[in-house]
This record gives sequence, structure tokens and C-alpha cells, in this order.
Amino acid sequence: MQDYLLRVYYEDTDAQGVVYYANYLKFFERARTELLRAVGYEQMKLMEEKVIFVVRSLDLKLLKPARLDDQLVIKTDLVKLGKVSFDFEQTALINNQEIAKATIKCGSLNSETFIPSALPEYLHTGMKKLIL
Repeated sequence: MQDYLLRVYYEDTDAQGVVYYANYLKFFERARTELLRAVGYEQMKLMEEKVIFVVRSLDLKLLKPARLDDQLVIKTDLVKLGKVSFDFEQTALINNQEIAKATIKCGSLNSETFIPSALPEYLHTGMKKLIL
């Protein structure tokens, strides 16, 4: 598990002054990227290797709104790892209270053919260290 800290900016909010629901997906994306970066994930390197990651499905639950200037902690857990697919559970918290949570299922594709492609071995090995 890794914690990713962020602050809510004006651009993250809607007309009512709360975080626009779609922005939680951006917050979770950043947190997943940083978690994977810690075990060798470099987007530019993978693009050179013709590998891309895609979201296959997601389940997002919004429990309580976040507002301008709130500081969020995004907790990210890698809960499943295969050769081609991998799943995360993520939670957004304010003062240790859950405000949003998601299960996000991802996969690895060849960037030219969009056919499922195995994760590079170095990254798969690094990701094994993150599994609960």
C-alpha cells in the first residue's frame, strides 16, 4: 500500500464547490501511477516497448463530498496480479474518513495491435512486491 497526498484545487470542483465526481478517477490514476513508478513503471519506456495499460472496468462509490482546499490521502492496494491483468482497490480519505472508494481492473496491451500483451518481466516482478 502507498499513500498519495493531494489538495483539492478550485479546478477540481463543480458549481456547488465540491469535487466533481469524475475527478476522483484522475486522483486515483495519479496514485496508481506513482505506486507503479516505485517498482519500475516508466510510461515513456513502456511506450517505447509498445506496451500500454488500459482500464478494463471500474466500480466507484462516492461516500462523502470533498471540498476546495481539503487535503486527501489516496490509499492504493494492488489486490490481483496476472501476466496481463492487474486489479487495484483505492480509497480517498479526509482525516482518516473514507469519502470515495474504487475497484479498478487494468490490463496490458500491445500499443500497435491493441491485443492483450504480457507485462514486461521486470515490471511484473516489481509488482509482485506490492500484492497484499
